[in-house]
Parts: sequence; structure tokens; C-alpha cells
Amino acid sequence: MARRALPITAAAITVTGALLLTGCGGDKSSSGDIKGADTGSGSASASASASKGPDLSLPSDLKVQFDTAQPSDSRHAAALDDAKNYILALNHGITAQDPNDPAYQFYSLGNASRYAKTQIQSWVKDKWTATGTDTYYKSQTDDVASSGGVLVTMCRDQGRFYGKNVKTNKIKYTKASLADYQQFRLLMTPPKGPQKVWKVLQIEVQGRVKECRR
Repeated sequence: MARRALPITAAAITVTGALLLTGCGGDKSSSGDIKGADTGSGSASASASASKGPDLSLPSDLKVQFDTAQPSDSRHAAALDDAKNYILALNHGITAQDPNDPAYQFYSLGNASRYAKTQIQSWVKDKWTATGTDTYYKSQTDDVASSGGVLVTMCRDQGRFYGKNVKTNKIKYTKASLADYQQFRLLMTPPKGPQKVWKVLQIEVQGRVKECRR
């Protein structure tokens, strides 16, 4: 998931399948520079729609922070909330050292589930967990008319997000660089069944994104 001390390619992974926007006339939201508008490490604010979902709690030395504004459109707001829950779930799986963690499975399908499992497996294989602060901001939501879904886009700053060896607790610190900045694009599919959960169907992560630099 991070560039820290890990021989994986999270910053460059593109899950198979194009994220096609067919008419972006839906509600868009841009967070601007709203600091602390939504901060969580499995808290109620960061996982509002997960009240009956899986455990998203994280260790005290890891914080996942969302500096995002809530869209006015209720569908977009729900899709954004569960996109954030997927990211929390991915971090939960890493810190739990469990490639089959039920948290990410609850919030994803298909390619997005395989992406999460592969990421967690890479951390576990190399005996790393996560620590520090993982920050997401500049969110935007767009309707995907062809599927009835919502495309959620967020910038990520992992400049204070580090790998920690699970055996020695040694933290791998690195110097700040453009590699800290990524853009996440998550294709959210509408709820089906009684759970009313928006699930990530596809995920695309682009690395070294200058537009995300703060």
C-alpha cells in the first residue's frame, strides 16, 4: 500500500477494466483545504455506514485521516463514506497481518478485493506493518451513468506513513519526495441487499501525482 520499505507496486497498480465516466453531470465535491473535516482510525465519523459492519479499528500508532468535504448528493456521500471504509479496511488488514481479513471483503468485490488481498499479502510476507499517518484529501465524486455507480477520486499523502518491522519494531523512515503523492480512483457499485453498503468494484492508483502535492 505504501512505498515504505516494501517491494510492491501499489503506486503503479491499475486494476483491469476501464473506469469510464458516461456523463459527469452528477454532484461533484471538492474538499479544498479543509483540515480535519473528517478524521478517523475506525472512528464513527470515518465509518458511518459501518455501524453494523466489520471491525475497522487500528493500532494507536497508526492514523488514517480524511480531509474531505461531504457531497450534498446523498448517493455520492454514501459512496464516499464507503470508499473511505475500504481504505480503513485495507489498513486494518495490514495491521492485523491477515490477507483474508473480513473487513476489506465487506467493502469490496472482484478486482478491488484481489487488490486488497495482494497488498496485505505483500506486507505480511515481508514482515512489515504500518505506522504513522496516512492522509487522503481533495475528494471528488462523479456519476457513472453506464453502471449507476459512483467514481470516487482522492489524493493521498503518505509522507508520514511508514513501514514498521513486526519483529524488531524498527521503522523505515524516508525523505519526502513526489513519490509520497498518489491519486486513488475507486469505482463504487450501488448497494444490493439489506446491508446498504457501497462496495469498491475497481481501484486504480496512480503514483507521483504532482497535482496532489500540498
